[in-house]
Amino acid sequence: MEAESLPVGPAVPLAPGLYLVATPIGNLEDISLRALRVLRSADRIACEDTRQTGKLLQHFGISTPTVSYHLHNERGRAEELVAQLREGARIAVVSDAGTPGIADPGETVVRAAVEAGVPVYAIPGANAAITALVASGLPAERFAFRGFLPSKAGERRSALEQVLVELRAAAEPATQVFYETPHRILDALADVAAVFGPAHPVVLARELTKLHEEFLRGTVAEVQAQLARRDTVRGEMVLLLSGSVAVETAAAQSLASAVRARMALGEDEKDALKHVARERGVGKSEAYREWQRTRGKG
Repeated sequence: MEAESLPVGPAVPLAPGLYLVATPIGNLEDISLRALRVLRSADRIACEDTRQTGKLLQHFGISTPTVSYHLHNERGRAEELVAQLREGARIAVVSDAGTPGIADPGETVVRAAVEAGVPVYAIPGANAAITALVASGLPAERFAFRGFLPSKAGERRSALEQVLVELRAAAEPATQVFYETPHRILDALADVAAVFGPAHPVVLARELTKLHEEFLRGTVAEVQAQLARRDTVRGEMVLLLSGSVAVETAAAQSLASAVRARMALGEDEKDALKHVARERGVGKSEAYREWQRTRGKG
């Protein structure tokens, strides 16, 4: 696509409207010249954390007034900001790092601004999901961003099971992109191994654009083992799963054979059936019916 030349610079006044400004996810050099101009020219900057944004503004010598806009006040604050926008204000929205609205506050005020007929401008820049995806080595042409996995083990496992069902039904594979936290990553990988199998290809991107940036590539089991050997696991993380999954065929191991294999290792029938159903992305009742139908066939 050919880029159209647009007038930029301090001589061009900033038009009234809502500006979604991407900020660095680590390296401060990743902020754009356009983002800096908008932040300097805006009447107000709505921040996920005014203290965090204050450090960024101070670094670049920007003195624009700030106001908090976070998960716990976004509905009320959005109404306040839109009222100002209706009067011709120029308001920038930033998150602590990355692009507002992507697993961070921003969507609510954008929807309110659009409904109010206020212009909304996206100022592109850093985004952890895209940064991790393009450097992961996994296919980047088709992908699904899933945000954070649920924090509770049961809900997380159910979410991954649903992803597996969707991938098996999809016409083409799509790389799956998740955000994850250091204190949950080992549990999350254990659930990925249980649902997708320990040999499923994954990539874990950690501390993106920072001094200790790291990509761990391999099977779920291999990445698990690398992290388990460390005393501590730190840094914000992006977890990517290959979208290619095994599709059950007549030549594939039968459900009954898989259940018997787990029982041979010491699991009781109920637990073995539950684990196999989870690994294959089928419901417990469906698995039970198949088990009853084929249990004597080998």
